[in-house]
Amino acid sequence: MKFSINNILSEISFSTARSGGPGGQHVNKTETKVLLKWNLLDSTFFDEDEKLLLSKKLQNKLDTSGNIILTSSKTRSQIKNKEDVISKMEKLIQKCFEIPTKRIPTKPSKAKVEKRIQEKKKASQTKEKRKKIDPSQH
Repeated sequence: MKFSINNILSEISFSTARSGGPGGQHVNKTETKVLLKWNLLDSTFFDEDEKLLLSKKLQNKLDTSGNIILTSSKTRSQIKNKEDVISKMEKLIQKCFEIPTKRIPTKPSKAKVEKRIQEKKKASQTKEKRKKIDPSQH
């Protein structure tokens, strides 16, 4: 499924807050931090199966009422922060619908196995030579 944030933009609400970080006195009087709030359970764009998949994959980001809340305070510009939080949301949802590629287990080649065994034997012989000679064995 190719998802575009424009499909659910009408369901998203935005609010602003005072942002920390760089900016001097300007930070204390402007609200540049943007909070995005979207209720997954009330969404009309996704069907029940997709909502179930999203709620399963985003369970750590959902609050008790099914809201996803994301914030951005990267820049001093409210508009840029809004764009950033929208792109975060889009990437988050797209990632949920990605199907991971299956790993195909591989077997080491006979030559690799043989080489490993030879190296182990060589290491064993080297350590054997390091041992002290016991005169009582002769």
